[in-house]
Amino acid sequence: MLRKHDILLISDEGVCGFGRLGSKMGAQHFGIEPDLITVAKGLTSAYVLLSGVIVSEKVWEVIDKGSREHGPMGHGWTYSGHPICAVAAIANLDILERENLTQHAADVGAYDVGAYLQQQMHAAFDAHPLVGEVRGTGMLAALEFMADKEGCKPFDATLKVGPKVSAAALERGVIARAMPHGDILGFAPPLVTTRAEVDEIVGVVKQAVDAVANQVIGSAVAG
Repeated sequence: MLRKHDILLISDEGVCGFGRLGSKMGAQHFGIEPDLITVAKGLTSAYVLLSGVIVSEKVWEVIDKGSREHGPMGHGWTYSGHPICAVAAIANLDILERENLTQHAADVGAYDVGAYLQQQMHAAFDAHPLVGEVRGTGMLAALEFMADKEGCKPFDATLKVGPKVSAAALERGVIARAMPHGDILGFAPPLVTTRAEVDEIVGVVKQAVDAVANQVIGSAVAG
């Protein structure tokens, strides 16, 4: 449909790129052919600041033609292409390849840690009364908290269930992001995470979710 109407597709790979889903790019993982791919965190593993845009041949042809006819496109800025950041990116990508971390993060093989993360998340939370959905791919996962799992009914926003679980997890030593668009807890552990560390993460988060569930369910019963 996008090609029919000549609409460009941009794939935001700030998180999903460079191995996070067990593939080089998220678009590649899902069989998508974007016109532009934005990249950031995974490019340097966030050790230094660097972002970029990968352009398709279709987009490049327009830029090239326009630059030859009207002069070079102005895309060089004060902090663009910083050499230290570029070197860090090259070193990071070399490590990803050399240590096979992309495969490590995959969720298709019996020994892939990404697969183990997804299995353990589902085992711990699929039947939990506070959790409406467990979802994820590779080394990216999320828990969505719902008042009514069967009816997909969210909690009252004033209860701040997601932030409460995030805070409870942090108190126990695990950083998990409370997403801003709902009661959702996001996980993006390092690509070098081991199975033992997955067990620790899931175990700590289970404690946090249980603690908040006792508060929320207890309040509902008292109310």
